[in-house]
Amino acid sequence: QVQLVESGGGLVQPGGSLRLSCAASTSSFNIYAMAWYRQAPGKQRELVARIDSGGSTNYADSVKGRFTISRDNAKSTVYLQMNSLKPEDTAVYYCYAQNPPWASGSWGQGTQVTVSS
Repeated sequence: QVQLVESGGGLVQPGGSLRLSCAASTSSFNIYAMAWYRQAPGKQRELVARIDSGGSTNYADSVKGRFTISRDNAKSTVYLQMNSLKPEDTAVYYCYAQNPPWASGSWGQGTQVTVSS
């Protein structure tokens, strides 16, 4: 199991930006597909963005053009840059690591993002 530690959440006004970080405790970080999920109160956890070991990315339609996922294999860290934040982006954001594709994967503890004026 990979240990994942998220940071960077907080309170931000609508239209603002935040960058989330997720540090992984593995020397084989480069082979993992990494993703960010979020869960708002009363809703199911949903995929926000994913980046595979080759750097290919995909995003939920609701965040396309506003959020960017990236990875730094040398630091075993994945990032989520969130711009033009909206109140509906308010949720707990979770980091997820998976390898191989059929594995159950590992979750971080989550970081709260609140978008409010």
